[in-house]
Amino acid sequence: MSKIDQKLISNLKEHIKKISSNKEFKHHQWFIEYHLEIVEKISLELCDIYKNADRNLVLMMVWMHDYGKIINFNNQYEETIVQGKNFLISLGFDKKYSEKAIGYIEIMDKKSGLEKAPIEIQIVSSADGASHLVGPFFMIWWQDNHNKDFRQLMKDNYVKAQIDWNKKIILPEVMEAFKKRFNVLMEQSGEIQVENFL
Repeated sequence: MSKIDQKLISNLKEHIKKISSNKEFKHHQWFIEYHLEIVEKISLELCDIYKNADRNLVLMMVWMHDYGKIINFNNQYEETIVQGKNFLISLGFDKKYSEKAIGYIEIMDKKSGLEKAPIEIQIVSSADGASHLVGPFFMIWWQDNHNKDFRQLMKDNYVKAQIDWNKKIILPEVMEAFKKRFNVLMEQSGEIQVENFL
């Protein structure tokens, strides 16, 4: 990564941290520490395995994949695509590189055919899905939706985890590393399949 790229990535991260701290953003209390920084860590570990991946592009995608959620929660996917490219260009990123990053995020958001997608998409999608199995992500759903019946909350978490596991996590290294975490979450979501506990 060149010095200019490091500076641009650093500026991107700082801006996302700043706008994510806005109290109008639903997830402002935890989003950076318990989501984006975890996605980044998993993604960079995957870049060490998949050395042909463009690390700069991966980092741009990590920090931009939920951009729309931060600026307009109710129209998040469209906002990332519509506003994301111009935002990256305004920070000094090359136009083609910005278009590529946002185009890759658009593919990632479709959650279909990702096993044939470029490695950068597979890395960030897998890291994003896996990040939800780390820290308080699924517990926060209970906090944010405390008015729901606990069985509905369990079902919500089950459905979300199944989408992450079956559609977002593509890379075998991530499946292997996170299998136990996924199984624990399935039990917490009501899928208890053991005959004997001891």
